[in-house]
Amino acid sequence: MFNPLLDKYDKNSANISIFPGVGGDDAKDWANMLLNMYVKYAAKRKWKVIQVDDRSIDIKGEFAYGNLKKETGVHRLVRISPFDSKQLRHTSFALVEVLPEIPEIELKNLNIPPEDLKMETSRSSGPGGQNVNKRDTAVRVVHLPTGLAAASQVERSQAQNKEKALSLLKAKLFKIMVEKQENEIKNLRTQVKPEWGNQIRSYVLHPYQQVKDHRTGMVSHQPDKVLNGELEKFIEAELDTKTDA
Repeated sequence: MFNPLLDKYDKNSANISIFPGVGGDDAKDWANMLLNMYVKYAAKRKWKVIQVDDRSIDIKGEFAYGNLKKETGVHRLVRISPFDSKQLRHTSFALVEVLPEIPEIELKNLNIPPEDLKMETSRSSGPGGQNVNKRDTAVRVVHLPTGLAAASQVERSQAQNKEKALSLLKAKLFKIMVEKQENEIKNLRTQVKPEWGNQIRSYVLHPYQQVKDHRTGMVSHQPDKVLNGELEKFIEAELDTKTDA
């Protein structure tokens, strides 16, 4: 019998990051709605959730990555905008990125030349302890050859946030290397920035109620329940396909 959770990192914990598309407040709100959806799904699975920054969470639990990896892609929302005084219907997009937690020993073996990295700091807006309003503790690290970036503001110090951001960045590079079957980072110097592409799932709240996954055809006519974390049938349907993550 086909087991969909046999890939190398399927048993690991996961990191989920949500990136709003164009659309101002609507897109930002949609990204927050999606992040809350995954937080609620994790709670149903009794997995631990740790806020990394405003748009990213760690989900600590066995097979968290294996179950969530195919949520990666563009998610589309259609609704009456709460930010539009004319009560017009708006379409918003957000990009979901799911990464596996990579064992520390593997991260140490992935060496990135310092000249390939750019570090940016800012003041933490959320987690981080009493020093939030006193120092620039939030860190964003950019891998210059590929344009990939990762950020953290969950830790109390800038050094700890840098280490966390680097771990997330290495996880992104690991994932691309596996997908492209590359052995070295230097072979990734072609453009590998995330592309928006076509949506994998649509959430329609107006003029009708429906969530549809465009890969499997799975449909729910209760989007409120889906957005409250009831993702099981969508995840199971996608895992039942034998396509690669």
